[in-house]
Amino acid sequence: MLIHPWDAPGDDTEWQEWLAAHDFGQLAVNGTAGEPPWVQPLHFAYDPAHREAVTHLARPNPIWSALLDSPTVLLSVVDDYTFIPGPWQAGEDQPPEHGVPTSFYAAVQLRCTAHVVDDPEAKAALLQRQLAHFQPDGGSAPVAAEAAPYGRQLPGIRGLRLEVLDVRAKFKYGGKRSEAVQHRISARLAERDGPGDAAARRHQQRRLTAAGGSAPTASRSHGTR
Repeated sequence: MLIHPWDAPGDDTEWQEWLAAHDFGQLAVNGTAGEPPWVQPLHFAYDPAHREAVTHLARPNPIWSALLDSPTVLLSVVDDYTFIPGPWQAGEDQPPEHGVPTSFYAAVQLRCTAHVVDDPEAKAALLQRQLAHFQPDGGSAPVAAEAAPYGRQLPGIRGLRLEVLDVRAKFKYGGKRSEAVQHRISARLAERDGPGDAAARRHQQRRLTAAGGSAPTASRSHGTR
């Protein structure tokens, strides 16, 4: 993933706060010789205190042989994306038709060492950590290796601890454009108000302000949901 200076996070807090609100991504694992990479969509729980993400997959999943052969993996999370038409991006000295279309998005990639968890007690503890993240209000029975309802289901899954080795993050929201052009893009996003536009606009405004610019303001007709 190419990260230009104007797309890089201002500090670790920026990507950490974003990742705390995003717990679904894709796990990329090197394929065996002659095979393409495996890419597995999954929910995960990221634990910043231990610099690891925990998850689990069904035991019959074909990814396991590749993962055991090459345990260095990439957990990729992308969201808050939208398409920016070319005319919105045109420089102040350019005709609108000369603007270049682009994508706005946030992305965090965690390079990890994968540790397979097969011990029943360890798997139960891992699943309990996931439940605590996804169901903080409870409502499900505790996960225990020898107790119903989950004990008898544990052999059908394998747990994964993803030990984070490195983090790459990108917030691509027009940071290299002039403040005037960014204001224009912000206004157009508010007008269009399509899927992803409000989130992208919030990122753009936040990063523009952090860079020392003035946050774009919307008129009543430019309100966002």
